[in-house]
Amino acid sequence: MDNTVKEYQDRFDKRSCEMENLFVSLYGRNEEAWTAFSQMLFSCWKERPDDLRRLDRTRLDTPGWYSDTDMLEMLMYADAFAGTLSGVREKLDYIAECGVNYLHLMPILDTPEGRSDGGYAVSDFSKVRPDLGGMDDLNGLASECHKRGIAVCLDFVMNHTSEEHEWAKLAKAGDSKAQG
Repeated sequence: MDNTVKEYQDRFDKRSCEMENLFVSLYGRNEEAWTAFSQMLFSCWKERPDDLRRLDRTRLDTPGWYSDTDMLEMLMYADAFAGTLSGVREKLDYIAECGVNYLHLMPILDTPEGRSDGGYAVSDFSKVRPDLGGMDDLNGLASECHKRGIAVCLDFVMNHTSEEHEWAKLAKAGDSKAQG
């Protein structure tokens, strides 16, 4: 087992009971779904950039880093603050000058036009709303924030989707797995 896989496995093993209990509380005891979820986590880990893995290690060494008394959060609707994610990136000097070291971006994922439910009716969890930019803009903003010691949090709820999301379409079509 290479070091990357071992690092992931050690981390997963420490939290798997807690994650599985939370998973079961939401989706019931479904071994197939839990296995698929676990495999998805590992796949995402393998693709995770080295700089984010280093940040992960730092945070693992500092449990509760997010609740440190030195954390100053700025909750932000990117469109209202700067128009786009690139606009937010251009204002990072100002954000840093304000002492902010935790940027909480309110819903930025793709939603159906006119039926967004305040940004929570997500149609695609892998796509940023086009009016805010794209995934490259989000990655660039996050990277610049991390260089400045600013943590980034996205506000979204995984089980809130729009009727245009793949899961909802499958459920409406009678797919029992999507309905459960």
